[in-house]
Formats: sequence, C-alpha cells, structure tokens
Amino acid sequence: MTAAPGAPGAATPTRLILVVAAALVDSDGRVLLAQRPVGKSFAGLWEFPGGKVENGESPEQALIRELHEELGISTWSSCLAPLTFVSHAYPEFHLLMPLFVCRRWEGVPSIHEHKALKWVRARDLGDYPMPPADLPIVPVLRDLL
Repeated sequence: MTAAPGAPGAATPTRLILVVAAALVDSDGRVLLAQRPVGKSFAGLWEFPGGKVENGESPEQALIRELHEELGISTWSSCLAPLTFVSHAYPEFHLLMPLFVCRRWEGVPSIHEHKALKWVRARDLGDYPMPPADLPIVPVLRDLL
C-alpha cells in the first residue's frame, strides 16, 4: 500500500513528461536509430526518433511533427501503429513514451537534429548504447521483426 500524497512516507511527486517515439521500419525490416547530438542529455547514445508532445497535440500529431522536424520526412496518422509504451523514472522527471511503428512515409530520412542515423536489424539493436527509457523497446521490436 502506498502513502497518500502529502502523508508521511509519501514519495515526492515528480514532473511527468510525455514524449512519443517511432520505430521506422524500412522495406528490408531494418529500424532507424538516431544518435543524440553533442550538447544534449545522453549525447552520443542511440534512440528512436521522436520528441515531446506539446500542449494541444495528440501523440500522433506530435510524432508526425517531430519526424518532419528531425528527419525531414512526412507521414500520416493512418501509418502509425501503436506498439508499446515505456514508463521510466529519471531522477528529475518521469518519462511516459508511447512507441509507434511506422512503415510508410514520404521522403528520405536525413540528419536535421541528430549526429548520425543508422538502419539496424532488430537482432542488432542491443549493440547500440541507448538512454535507459529506450532499452525496453529493443526486445519488443526483436519479437515483432
């Protein structure tokens, strides 16, 4: 049983951050990873593209916007299939991250905000160092692909 908020022994509430991510899967069954740039938290680690959900946005709208901003590609809500989500407690905040699979988009993913991009086979995803919140996605994608 957990203590009621404000009661002795209750955990200090942390800020909840909602971010959304995509497993872009190409026609060869590979997944796109993006390397975080220098100057950002977890710089140099590999992640699934996406970002914060802004006020008034649905997760799908946010992901469509983020994929365009980060990778220069366009996709549609009908091409985003919800797969799983991650709930991860970082020291400063709690992250909630729905993950969508996307197999259809327009354009060629290119570097806009990341240090590098790489198409990776699902069986090899564990070879890339990732932020803690991205790690639980790897076995889910291995099972799917």
